[in-house]
Amino acid sequence: MAAGGPPPTEMPPPGPPQMVRKLAVEVVDARDLVPKDGLGTSSAYAVADFDGQRKRTRTVPRDLNPQWHERLEFAVPDPPSMHAESLDVSLYHDRRFNPSGGGGGGGKNNFLGRVRIYGSQFSRRGEEGIVYFPLEKRSLLSWIRGEVGLKIYYYDEPAVPPPPEDRPPEGADNAPPPKVPPEEPKELPEVPEPTEAAVEVQQPHMQPPVIIVEEAPMHGPHGSMMPPPMHGPHGPMMPPMHGPHGPGPMMHGPHGPMMMHARMMPPQPEPEPEPEQPGPDGAEPYPPELRKTRMASSTEHVRIPRHPSGGFGPDYYTASPRVISGRFVSTGEAVEPVQSTYDLVEPMRYLFVRIVRVRGIRACEGPYVKIQAGPQCLRSRPGRDVSGTGSPEWNQVFAVSHAKPEPTLEISVWDGQAPSPADAFLGGVCFDLSDVPVRDQPDGPLAAQWYRLEGGEPGMVTGDIMVSVWIGTQADDVFPEAWNTDAPYAAYTRAKVYQSPKLWYLRASVIEAQDLRVPAPPPGLPFDVRVKVQLGFQSARTRRSVASSSGSAFAWAEDLMFVASEPLDNTLVLLVEDRSMIKEPALLGHATIPVSSVEQRLDERQIVASRWFNLEGGMGHGDGGGDQQGQPPGFYSGRLHLRLSLEGGYHVLDEAAHVCSDYRPTAKQLWKPPVGVLELGIVGACGLLPMKTKGGSKGSTDAYCVAKYGKKWVRTRTVTDSFNPRWNEQYTWQVYDPCTVLTVAVFDNWRMFAGAGDDRQDYRIGKVRVRVSTLESNRAYTASYPLLVLLRSGLKKMGEVQLAVRFSSPAHLPDTWATYTSPLLPRMHYLRPIGVAQQEALRGAAVRTVAAWLARSEPPLGPEVVRYMLDADAHTWSVRRAKANWFRIMGVLAWAVGLERWLDGVRRWRNPSPPHPPSSSTCCTSSSSGTRSWWCPRRRCTCS
Repeated sequence: MAAGGPPPTEMPPPGPPQMVRKLAVEVVDARDLVPKDGLGTSSAYAVADFDGQRKRTRTVPRDLNPQWHERLEFAVPDPPSMHAESLDVSLYHDRRFNPSGGGGGGGKNNFLGRVRIYGSQFSRRGEEGIVYFPLEKRSLLSWIRGEVGLKIYYYDEPAVPPPPEDRPPEGADNAPPPKVPPEEPKELPEVPEPTEAAVEVQQPHMQPPVIIVEEAPMHGPHGSMMPPPMHGPHGPMMPPMHGPHGPGPMMHGPHGPMMMHARMMPPQPEPEPEPEQPGPDGAEPYPPELRKTRMASSTEHVRIPRHPSGGFGPDYYTASPRVISGRFVSTGEAVEPVQSTYDLVEPMRYLFVRIVRVRGIRACEGPYVKIQAGPQCLRSRPGRDVSGTGSPEWNQVFAVSHAKPEPTLEISVWDGQAPSPADAFLGGVCFDLSDVPVRDQPDGPLAAQWYRLEGGEPGMVTGDIMVSVWIGTQADDVFPEAWNTDAPYAAYTRAKVYQSPKLWYLRASVIEAQDLRVPAPPPGLPFDVRVKVQLGFQSARTRRSVASSSGSAFAWAEDLMFVASEPLDNTLVLLVEDRSMIKEPALLGHATIPVSSVEQRLDERQIVASRWFNLEGGMGHGDGGGDQQGQPPGFYSGRLHLRLSLEGGYHVLDEAAHVCSDYRPTAKQLWKPPVGVLELGIVGACGLLPMKTKGGSKGSTDAYCVAKYGKKWVRTRTVTDSFNPRWNEQYTWQVYDPCTVLTVAVFDNWRMFAGAGDDRQDYRIGKVRVRVSTLESNRAYTASYPLLVLLRSGLKKMGEVQLAVRFSSPAHLPDTWATYTSPLLPRMHYLRPIGVAQQEALRGAAVRTVAAWLARSEPPLGPEVVRYMLDADAHTWSVRRAKANWFRIMGVLAWAVGLERWLDGVRRWRNPSPPHPPSSSTCCTSSSSGTRSWWCPRRRCTCS
């Protein structure tokens, strides 16, 4: 650049590239289609529709099993709502490929079937797989059969930048710039003029309302009278009045209350509007703030902050400020009911206090905040100076029970390291709770404000505190994380929602091994080489191998199953052992395989390729040659032929099959859309037995409730020291199959009393199960269920739990009928079933995996809770269970046993009546041995 030229323009740093989401639909093939051309074949093509976009594949002529392998891409305009969209894939027969005598080439193409895939079944790129969907009918009389194989996934890519502008060719940098003709002046667009109403609204008032603020004497009990309303610039206003018990409501400024008395002045004509005069700092004059609030009476009051010229600036604070005007309703005004999501339980009022931070206080270590509302007191954790400016931060929310409203709320700051209580006080704020705002969902969070710290000796208290105070219910979004007065031990008493890990079945097919260095077994003993596979705490071993004639190759052809959980960060360990010797088995080699590298299979028709894995580090036998002992790391010891796959077509059972809450397969692509929503309201419990003693003799119970349905676990807060706890918490689940069970259990919390490094188990109180199929749709059920626990002394009732359950389903009768007639488990359980013993072993591994996952949460869900909810001990033998099953069997077969006894009595002449009463003409029977007596229905006597 030449000297004296303009300085280079600094370009802003490039931001993150804008991403665009694409949906890729790979139409692989179709199978067993309906013939449509009159010669037993079809010429099929596929049409895909997504969000108004339609694309089609080529036509495969005259083939009932066409293969396309074509990829169709669609743009996703709104990625967050992609799960609510659907993809329709339809197959048609192209009539253009019909033979001349088979119906002609014109007319409408024949319909071969369609499938609808919802956005919740889409997978991210890298996790996709071929899924075969059965073709559905378009109408009741359609003749449709076959299936189509699709691979659907989505991915994000940077948006394509706009085409670059035309630039001069290279080498023309030194050329003089071309002369640009002067640009003609362009006509400016017409500037709109504001209306008179807009000018009047936007123009600030130069003169405040005609209201004089002064202190007034107290009115007597008989001297109070209602003054006429005064008129301000925003309508009629009613000044406050003094009642027989003291002054009326206080006027509130932006930072605190001000005791005011307003009197009416004679009306004065409004002056002519004058031009605005900026303030000393160039700011416009601040107009007076007028706020109206509907009180419980029929009068209206006005809150008037003092003008800055009145002596109270924006930094003025009072000892008991009010936060913000509340939401009050007049007695004569109708109120629309607020639609709350907590409609199955009783609303519980709480006073929420959010402590953000303080500033300007004297230097101290470990300051904390104390909240006092009547007899209820809460204390925060020590503040942390994150910014390093001497302003401790908390960002804590406290929930104080507001069942019995308290008049005031005190928030004070204390020094945790002060030598005496007098020196520990750093200041406080007092709130009047009669005018606290009410927050209802879906209102946003209330903004925090600064308030001056007051109290103590003059000059000793300085600084401000940022807080927000509001009244809400347990439906507030901050309630689960708030420190509650019902449970002071916040670490283990909060309400939480947990999610079970995604479980996979890992199938390891051990085929054969080669190049193994196996010494000859003792005379008379065969080769006994086995493969041991380990995945975490799970271990399985193959049967005895079939050895080749040379003794270096061995075959098994055996499948081993394991349970793997996401994230797939475990490692599969393969050990080849020689168990031919009488002594301990010798290790012939080992290999490690990351589970994340194993291929995922979604369907039984998806072929997984087998692989060879090299074995390393064979230890050999202790009495073998020198080359058999302690091989160096990485030494080749043979190879093992395996076929590994993560089976996504199975459902990993972690519950008993008859009380399962979810039957969906692991692969998300195979999920069906939900059929409804299940809502559970955990109201409370009553009549709980004491589970612990306090003070040596007083019984106590700290109960909480756990509910489980599908992959979602919920835990209520712990209500301490109560035999009749009230939770009033509501949760929802999506229902994919109505033939499922909801499990609810009550526990006594012991972990909140555990010390550092000490782990105490929670005690079980009882469990209740609710079958979704027994619930009528769109109807709420509220009932008390007994909590029963089997003890050594027998069955004992521990109390009752009160639940409200509602199942909402928009499905019609045909859809509901189709849901009930479909099999419970995914099709892989029927095509390649798992044995009963192996299924129980895998279920135990799944329970242990889920328990270990939930134990790492905060607060943890103990393994004893998970095992009790999942019935981990249901397979164990019990005398009581065996006796109960015996009586059930006898109850079913009682009629057959009774019939056999009755027939035996007739045969032996022991039964007083025959199977059919004799006719009136036949009263007596005779036999070869003599005359027998029989009952006569006509004479009601016995004839002989």
